[in-house]
Amino acid sequence: MLRLIGKGLLPRPLNRPIVTLGTFDGVHLGHQAVIRQAIDWAREVEGESVILTFDQHPRAVLSGMPLPLITSLEHRLVLFERLGIDVCAVLEFNQELASVAAEPFVEEYLVRWLGVRGVLLGYDCRFGKGARGNVDLLQSLAPKLGFSVRACEQVRRGWLLPSSTAIRQAIASGHLDQAEAMLGRPFSVFGPVRSGECRGRHIGFPTANLSPPQELLPPRGVYACRVEVEGEERPAVANIGVRPTIHDQGEMLLEVHLLDFDGDLYGRKMEVRFIRRLRGEEKFPSLDALKAQIARDVQDARRILVDAKAQRLSS
Repeated sequence: MLRLIGKGLLPRPLNRPIVTLGTFDGVHLGHQAVIRQAIDWAREVEGESVILTFDQHPRAVLSGMPLPLITSLEHRLVLFERLGIDVCAVLEFNQELASVAAEPFVEEYLVRWLGVRGVLLGYDCRFGKGARGNVDLLQSLAPKLGFSVRACEQVRRGWLLPSSTAIRQAIASGHLDQAEAMLGRPFSVFGPVRSGECRGRHIGFPTANLSPPQELLPPRGVYACRVEVEGEERPAVANIGVRPTIHDQGEMLLEVHLLDFDGDLYGRKMEVRFIRRLRGEEKFPSLDALKAQIARDVQDARRILVDAKAQRLSS
């Protein structure tokens, strides 16, 4: 996947680009439907599928308030590539860009910069100053500017309507089954492994400390997970919390113990997929008691992950 970070000279002209645009936080089922339709349309015209997205969430910039993301920019880029997008163009979303009206945005960024041949929008996608840009506006501009327009219909998953807001609420409240249903995959976080205090190794359960930038975490506790590192997936147990048995007031950490693995993960990128919550965060009377509970967590996680894999393969 060609990555264009920031508006500048293209490394090469794009071939009949079919563009879809948005933040795509979470890359949920609705986003995936839009992206797959853009890919199919690009194949129809023997062109390239293009996502135009932003480095920050527009709502966070416009409100001046931080917004926990389901997926960071780097995580989204990984998910876009897995779906098969050819090109991802990333714009810096700031007050200057927010002040650009919809019509000049189309002319400057879609037509002059990317050379768009077709634009595909999600059913509720809005862009430009005051969110005036939509499918109707694009269709009014298309004949003059020389591109075609299509819209993607709303996607539902049973009674659930996938949306980034609903998924954030499900994650924050610990309803990971609902989040998974709307995402079309287990909820996950992505980031680099950083150095830690190595206390897990001292009690026989070495952990990788993950730093998912800006990404929302589920409630404190212990989780059965599947972890992907450089294309290889492994079973794991993850702990989210402040380690109350060790510290009276510790920082919030995401610690991941990979099962049947002994190697150095420091500095590598890791995606942690949450399968099921095993228990809440607890303070134990001793390190021995903590060690015994972690051993039980590992056995529970093994059983849950085997069952989940069997269910996935049979479905």
